[in-house]
Amino acid sequence: MRIDWKSVIPAQTTPFNQDLSVDHGQLAGHARWMVGAGCRGIVPGGSLGEGATLTAAEKLQVLETLVRAVGGLVPIVPAVASASTAESVRFVQDAGAAGASGFMVLPPYVYTSDWREMKAHIAAILAATDLPCMLYNNPVAYRTDFLPSQIAELAHEHPHLAAVKESSTDVRRVTGIRALLGDRLEILVGVDDAIVEGIAVGAVGWIAGLVNAFPHESVALFDAARAGRTAEAFALYRWFLPLLRLDTVPKFVQLIKLVQEKQGWGSARVRPPRLELVGSELAETLAILKEALAHRPSVSVEVVG
Repeated sequence: MRIDWKSVIPAQTTPFNQDLSVDHGQLAGHARWMVGAGCRGIVPGGSLGEGATLTAAEKLQVLETLVRAVGGLVPIVPAVASASTAESVRFVQDAGAAGASGFMVLPPYVYTSDWREMKAHIAAILAATDLPCMLYNNPVAYRTDFLPSQIAELAHEHPHLAAVKESSTDVRRVTGIRALLGDRLEILVGVDDAIVEGIAVGAVGWIAGLVNAFPHESVALFDAARAGRTAEAFALYRWFLPLLRLDTVPKFVQLIKLVQEKQGWGSARVRPPRLELVGSELAETLAILKEALAHRPSVSVEVVG
């Protein structure tokens, strides 16, 4: 299925049963809810999806569940991340056979090195598939920074590199990539609290986090920003920002899953080494959510499915 990069695409959380096995029923229902709210794709197995704690078999099972649940409506674009190039290549090949529409490609876990090695890693993954791919640049989390000139190099050498998820937190990177490549790559914002600024300088899509709990508001914010309805976008953004900022701190998985649970979808369960929030962290997050819900705006979005 063709990927519409100019859209809100959730980086979906992975729900767990009490024994910490994947809850595939909840996974499917949650995806259907977000797609029904206007999201145009699903990215499973990324950082927010706790991909580092999922086995290769579990990642494929998650993909297969999502393909069955919403694959007829939207593309499923799994994250490709592992500690080794060989494992990433195997996953791309297996996931392509299992129904993936494309891939979000990350640098390797744990090992951080220079451009020569990182380019070879990304190139090996891209060579293993002819499906459209999105490069994920998140130097804050992964300590590998793909500079605009390096992204341009990859784009020139790999025609099916179609997009970049820019999560450096520096919106100047959007204009930097555009200056080198024009419209050759679709640029998506990967940091929730930079979405309006990112769109203003040329980003066209959003790989979103709080969308897992607030899909209607996320789609409404994105649509207003993309359409240039500035007053509407900033009014919604001001309300949303305390929640969106939960996506930008080390415990973003725990925070988003807690908010999602309180919105009636899934549970706050996480796999170790993560632990659920307690004490002041729990109280502060619940206070942020309570304040947001007390002033929750009414939004209207186009629905699908």
